[in-house]
Amino acid sequence: MHSIQQLQEIINKAIADTKYTQKPTELYEPISYLMELGGKRMRPVLVLLSTELFGGDVMKALDAAIGIELFHNFTLMHDDIMDKAPLRRGKPTVHAKWSESAAILSGDVMFVEAYKMMIKVDDSILREVLDIFSDTASGVCQGQQADMNFENHDEVTVDEYLLMIKQKTAVLLAGSMEIGALIGGAEKKQAKLLHEFGENLGLAFQLQDDILDVYGDPEKFGKLVGGDILANKKTFLLIKAKELAKNHKSTELAKWTNGTSHDATQKIAAITSIYDSLEVRKLAEAQMEQFVTKAITALNQTGIENDTKVILQSFAESLLIREQ
Repeated sequence: MHSIQQLQEIINKAIADTKYTQKPTELYEPISYLMELGGKRMRPVLVLLSTELFGGDVMKALDAAIGIELFHNFTLMHDDIMDKAPLRRGKPTVHAKWSESAAILSGDVMFVEAYKMMIKVDDSILREVLDIFSDTASGVCQGQQADMNFENHDEVTVDEYLLMIKQKTAVLLAGSMEIGALIGGAEKKQAKLLHEFGENLGLAFQLQDDILDVYGDPEKFGKLVGGDILANKKTFLLIKAKELAKNHKSTELAKWTNGTSHDATQKIAAITSIYDSLEVRKLAEAQMEQFVTKAITALNQTGIENDTKVILQSFAESLLIREQ
């Protein structure tokens, strides 16, 4: 049985040992550059944990785990272009360091490289794994498009938002775990339960991110607190606030979310105050807790009892720890 830290080390070593030296260098260098920027490697770790949950050898799942990480970073590379982001984990983004055209093409190659890693799984499960991976990839793109569409919609419902984050964030965690379970020898029903666990985990994870963007400690959170507020991003908190605000609170909220000329500090303070008065943080936390409960229920239904299950359950429950 491996700890999460041990699995992270296995993944980081595999990434460091993989060099993309093909020509032209402008096409392949960005892949190594982005993959080596680091991160928690949560998605590939979940692949390996899911394999080990069912008694499988994590090294047999390592190629698929790297494939998942390649795909995830491909989406980040293209997201950075769409967001015109200058930095990724404190370093210049690929399009800033090279060019937008190079980043688009390099991202396309990353997608191909991800498939090349995925097809290394055992032939007996290859078709099933590729079906899951393809559906996962489509879902992520659908979620990204929905998120972009929200920028032009005055009103977004909670259900629409939850569907968007399910596709953009949760589906990749779900697909990672289902693939890992199949590699580990899980029955199809058990693999589907891992998919359900990962999906609900991903939904809870995104809601936690929404909460921390407003209420988190900047040093622990790792980025500017209030960034979503400044960008008028339609998060669970803002959608709920618009739904609940009446009379002068509705007018006040509309004033701060319309236009971009407001003082940043004042805007964050004003909207946070509205959130506090409407208690939308409690509603977000309650929704997050529901998803964590669903995740743990699915995990329990696999019928597996071992140390890896304890790690997965603890990982899910850790989302409920309040970060101030």
